Amino acid sequence: MKIFKKFILFIIALTALIAVLIINLKTGLRALNVIGFSFKEMALVLPPLFILLGLLDVWVPKEKMMRYMGEGSGIKGIILAIIIGSVAAGPLYAAFPVAAALMRKGVKFTNILIFIGAWSTTKVPMLLFEISALGARFAMTRLAIDIIGIIIAYVLYIMVSKREVKELYYKAENL
Repeated sequence: MKIFKKFILFIIALTALIAVLIINLKTGLRALNVIGFSFKEMALVLPPLFILLGLLDVWVPKEKMMRYMGEGSGIKGIILAIIIGSVAAGPLYAAFPVAAALMRKGVKFTNILIFIGAWSTTKVPMLLFEISALGARFAMTRLAIDIIGIIIAYVLYIMVSKREVKELYYKAENL
């Protein structure tokens, strides 16, 4: 029963896919193509990411991460979280294993939220593309708005209970 609960969403999605295939074969086959594409993308992104996370675990001491991005890091931790999130490559779903690794290293929760926000909005390659395609004024305006939005992570931190934050760190430790 515990395994069933763990995979309930997968079972529901699989059942829905089978139903779509039965009802409308063309739409079902398109859905299967999208699923196949997504799995290929994940297979190309996740293995190198996990190798880099393993290297992060081995090469970067926890004390150093805590000093630069932990509880007492202040503005230095915020800036570092924005920089790491902005230069990171890959889709947003790749940010979450990195965030878990940072949590295991003792990074402050607000810096984790800022890192995820930066990963999702302030990518350097995207900024360069926007400058060339849409102009520097547009790109810098969007970047400034995104950075303001990222700093709102403090509001999220206030809204999340201390118990929930502790649970997240506990789960990250036991992955």
